[in-house]
Amino acid sequence: MMKQNIAIVLFSSLALSACAKSSNNTQQIQPPTTNQNLSSEQQKKVQQLLDKTKKNLVEIKGGTFMMGDFGVQKSSDKLPYDSDVNSKPLHKVTLDNYALSATKATYADFDIYTDVTGQQKIGKFDKFSINERVPTAAAGINWQQAQNYCQWLGKQLNLKMDLPTEAQWEYAARNRGQYILYPTDNGKIDIGRNVWSFKQRQELITKYKADEKIPELQQFPATPLGLYDMITDNYEWMLDWYDPQYYSKSPEKNPKGPAKGTLKVVRSAEPSDGQNLQMFGGFTFSRHAIHPVEDPKLSNDPDIKKYNIDLNRFNSVRCAVNY
Repeated sequence: MMKQNIAIVLFSSLALSACAKSSNNTQQIQPPTTNQNLSSEQQKKVQQLLDKTKKNLVEIKGGTFMMGDFGVQKSSDKLPYDSDVNSKPLHKVTLDNYALSATKATYADFDIYTDVTGQQKIGKFDKFSINERVPTAAAGINWQQAQNYCQWLGKQLNLKMDLPTEAQWEYAARNRGQYILYPTDNGKIDIGRNVWSFKQRQELITKYKADEKIPELQQFPATPLGLYDMITDNYEWMLDWYDPQYYSKSPEKNPKGPAKGTLKVVRSAEPSDGQNLQMFGGFTFSRHAIHPVEDPKLSNDPDIKKYNIDLNRFNSVRCAVNY
C-alpha cells in the first residue's frame, strides 16, 4: 500500500515536472546490431516480430491540415478546448505519405529485440514491479531506446523507420487531419466502451496482482484508420525536441521539431480511466514534454530510489515509416 500511494503521488509529480528544464541532451547513436550466431529459436522469434511489424503498419496518405487546438474555430463557444498554451496557435502543416504501427511496442516485442542484439532486458525485475511487466503491455522505455528499436526494425525490414513526428501522430490521430477531439473510434470518450473505466482499471490491477495500472493494449476499438490505444496506455515518444513556442515558427512542410532541446515531446497519455482523460486532456492535439532519459529531480528522490521505481514505465513507442 505504501508503494502504491507513493506511486500515485509520483504520477502527478512526473506530469508537473515534465516541463522542468534540464541540461542533458540525448546523443544520436547507431542502433544495436543483430548478433551473427542466432539459434534457430531466436531466428524464428525475430521473423515473427518482423512479420507482426509489417502486418501492423497502417498506410497513411499525406495531406494538409490545421495542426493544434482548433477550439476557437470549431467549439460551440468559440473558446480553446485545451488550457495548455503549447497546443497553439493553429497552423498549417503538410505531410508526405507515411505509415504508423497500429500498436505500441510490447514488453514481449522488446524481449525479442534485446535478446538478439545482446542487450539487457528493459524494465525492473524487483519484487515490487515484476507483476507489472506484462508481456502484452506497452513497454516502458526511454527516448533513445525507443528510437533504437524503431531503427533496428527498419534495418531488418529495409524500411526507413524511426519515431513519428508529432505532426504525423496528430494527423493520424485526427483521421488524416479532421477536426476530431479524441483519438477514439468515434472521436468521443465512451467510458467502458472505447476507453477504460475506473472499475475496469482496478479489475486489471487485481488480475495481475499489481500495485499500479497496467498498460495492456488493444482492449478497445481502433480509430477509423486502424490505430489502437492512441488516447491512453502509455505516452508515445516523438522524434521532436520540445519547444512551447514551436507552433508559431514551425515550417509547413513535414515539420520535425526544433534542432535541439532538453525535453522530448510525447503524445497519448499514461494509463488512465475515462473520467481522468475528460478532466485532464487526452485530446488529439494534447502535447507533453518529458526528459528523454529521466527527470533528474525525480530520479534523485529518496522514495524513487527506495522503491526502485522506473520513471519511464509509462513512456512507450509506436514506430513510423517514412517514404
